Amino acid sequence: MTGPLNHIRVLDLSRIMAGPWAGQILANLGAEVIKVERAGAGDDTRKWGPPYLKDTDGNDTAESAYYLSVNRGKKSIEVDIASTEGQATIKALAATSDVVLENFKVGTLDRYGLGPNDLKAVNPELIFCSITGFGQDGPRAKDVAYDFMIQAMGGLMSVTGAPDDAPEGGPQKVGVPIVDIMTGMYAAIAVLAALAERSQSGKGETVDIAMLDVATAMLANQAMNHLVSGETPVRRGNKHPNIQPQDVFPVRDGHIVLAVGNDEQFQRFATAIGRPELSEDARYSTNRERVRNLGTLHPLICEALGAKNLADWIAIFGAQKVPCGPINTVPMVFADAQVRHRQILRDLPHPLSGTVPSVVSPMRFERAALRFETPPPLLGQHTNEILATHGLIKKTTD
Repeated sequence: MTGPLNHIRVLDLSRIMAGPWAGQILANLGAEVIKVERAGAGDDTRKWGPPYLKDTDGNDTAESAYYLSVNRGKKSIEVDIASTEGQATIKALAATSDVVLENFKVGTLDRYGLGPNDLKAVNPELIFCSITGFGQDGPRAKDVAYDFMIQAMGGLMSVTGAPDDAPEGGPQKVGVPIVDIMTGMYAAIAVLAALAERSQSGKGETVDIAMLDVATAMLANQAMNHLVSGETPVRRGNKHPNIQPQDVFPVRDGHIVLAVGNDEQFQRFATAIGRPELSEDARYSTNRERVRNLGTLHPLICEALGAKNLADWIAIFGAQKVPCGPINTVPMVFADAQVRHRQILRDLPHPLSGTVPSVVSPMRFERAALRFETPPPLLGQHTNEILATHGLIKKTTD
């Protein structure tokens, strides 16, 4: 096993998306990640389909695409944590692990004798990371949460989508479970920080990550726009609230995304569209004024861009170093020359399908290179291996 975390073992008790995403990040970085799944059922996302991976005969397997997206590089064992034997198994695994990830409802693991204090009793250097919807305390601490509802509660849907007065206006969620993903990212970062601190103190840590906290933190510039101005941010479609021109614009044969980020870029942009005078106009020469006068600037840009096709503008703006891009479909993303060059899509060996396509980690290391050889595990695929390694009673995975 390679990667900068090849000396770390993670006991992953989490399921769905946020916790498993954190576990997959750690696995990508070289950690041994043992995924603990409910006996006979497994992670809920195994049933979140279609689509399902097809076997070598073209038939659906039990491996959903959703599950495959977030569990690469792990080992799976089946454990009944409600049983005395299962609890003993978890404690034995925790004793030799560096990190525990879990996203049970608050208090659940404590009832099974597997809470942070219980597991730290067998391993004082353990990093115990809890991921929940609302955190370990507060009036909603024990409530269940899913990404969609937290996108709404955390304000993200209030600034995502077209304005209310537009024909397609109204609240809109992001097209991927972005709060789950970012919660997993924050959890992984927190675990890495706790491991770094442990190398100095020799002590374990308890980490509390809440999806609503993450969603609130993700408001970023929109939060500060409100806190500084007192105004409530609104949905603007694709228009950036602070920088212009940044939007989706129609061209003769489709649409283009422009992301003009400063006044120098705007000067080059104005020249590229054949309207160099715009960069000298006091209404548009600075970003402050472009944002204020977007109502008159936007139609001028639309008129100019409508004269040429997308490919023409991509070439013209590319030559002028003006940030822009097409709106790719998912298949177009994987066909992109730069994406293909970076090899972020790879085929991994799989026991049912021969190979499984996988979107691998975007992290690159010069010395501790990452390796991508292990696909998402079958349910209980490694139960006997893990239990035997730890001197525990073997279980079958039939």
